[in-house]
Amino acid sequence: METYSPATDSWDEAFDSTGAPRPHYEPVLVALERHDLSELHARVQGDCDARGVSFGDGQPLKVDPVPRVVSGEEWRALEAGILQRARALNAYVVDVYGEQRIFESGALPRHLIESSSGYEPRMRGLVDPAVPPAAVVGFDLVRDASGEMLVLEDNDRMPSGAAYELALREVVPAALGASVEPLPIGDYAAALGAALRAAAGGDCGVDHTIGGPTPQSVEEPAVALLSSGEESSAWFEHRRLAEALGVPAVTPAELATEDGRLYARREGGRQPVDVLYRRLDEERLSDREGRPTELGELLLPALESGRLRCLNAFGTGVADDKLAHAYVEAMVRFYLEEEPLLRSVPSYDLCDETARAEAFERLDELTLKPRGGFGGKGVTVMPHASAEERREGSELVRRHPERFVAQETVSLSTHPTVREGRLEPRRVDLRPFAVSGAGEVVAMPGGLTRFAADADETIVNSSRGGGCKDTWVIGT
Repeated sequence: METYSPATDSWDEAFDSTGAPRPHYEPVLVALERHDLSELHARVQGDCDARGVSFGDGQPLKVDPVPRVVSGEEWRALEAGILQRARALNAYVVDVYGEQRIFESGALPRHLIESSSGYEPRMRGLVDPAVPPAAVVGFDLVRDASGEMLVLEDNDRMPSGAAYELALREVVPAALGASVEPLPIGDYAAALGAALRAAAGGDCGVDHTIGGPTPQSVEEPAVALLSSGEESSAWFEHRRLAEALGVPAVTPAELATEDGRLYARREGGRQPVDVLYRRLDEERLSDREGRPTELGELLLPALESGRLRCLNAFGTGVADDKLAHAYVEAMVRFYLEEEPLLRSVPSYDLCDETARAEAFERLDELTLKPRGGFGGKGVTVMPHASAEERREGSELVRRHPERFVAQETVSLSTHPTVREGRLEPRRVDLRPFAVSGAGEVVAMPGGLTRFAADADETIVNSSRGGGCKDTWVIGT
């Protein structure tokens, strides 16, 4: 195995600044020495391809055989911050569609929802505080050059990637043959299934703070995963999660509402649906004039009757808003009366005159993001952009500041990644998943690591050509 040369402008996950392996990586690095890296990469990629692990229009997901390793000590600290943040974000969504205490108190500016494309007014009064509306929250964590792990983004609408991690875990440890075993992640589907089933009874052990429709108690609720079907870029994940949960994946075309009850057309006939796990690309129940969309006409009667629960609920995009991310630490303090355990990457609220003026003075140093975007679309990392990209990004943000957020640019950490038979550094982030329900919040140990396609690429999304790594928590 050729000598690995970490980048000099960032933290490397596996090697310290002297080039020495970090202690928790030694078992993995020793195991890699026993392999021809090209053959190892081909074996892992081939096994994932054979399992149908795909992204987008059925293209095989790019995977790497070198797992990211997180020490047990670091994971315990990260996990506490992840669970705290998930509780605060769910409290925020409940409040937005209920009493809106956080705005009445002045702790958050009301323009945060007034200008949010993720706000769904038809959900006002329909979010039961006993049921965490975001059953799954995914967090994008990045390590800065000092080694601190920060939250880059919060994903409350339809966070993806859990099924990829489940698939990678079935392949990578066996192929690598390291002397250590990572913490198991197989309880993720069980935790999600419990959260979905508990939602049907409206009893998740959360204090009620607002009124809402009271669901009928269902001993054995019928759960379904709502998907766009094969046209969805995440269809592999939808199928894999539905199988793991033991529930059907249904499309809107297979659903119908009658007398305030939702039904799914299945091979055995029409079946009632008590809980939907939403993974649908379309997410609006009403248009800009407040009129129900076709999807709203289908689902609102059952939601309004209280005979249907939907998780991740329509309207959770209000917490997925990139501008909401700037205020999550304030949410933690307001709802939980605790100090945040994880820091956010600092962001500028461009709707605020003072913050906007400060950001505009140093726009070329910042990262510009559309507030409702995902998958890295529309993001301009100004320090790494071309002159033309900087000009276009600056002009667009100055014309429509309310549509964007400006964020401090972080030099993402790097990780050894197999390229042409040798290890090369690639930028990475970490997406852990928190499941809220049944009176508790739990996290998948580690989560999914995503890596950038090229050495000079700073955005790690699969839609930008990146790939995924297994993530191991060891040494607990």
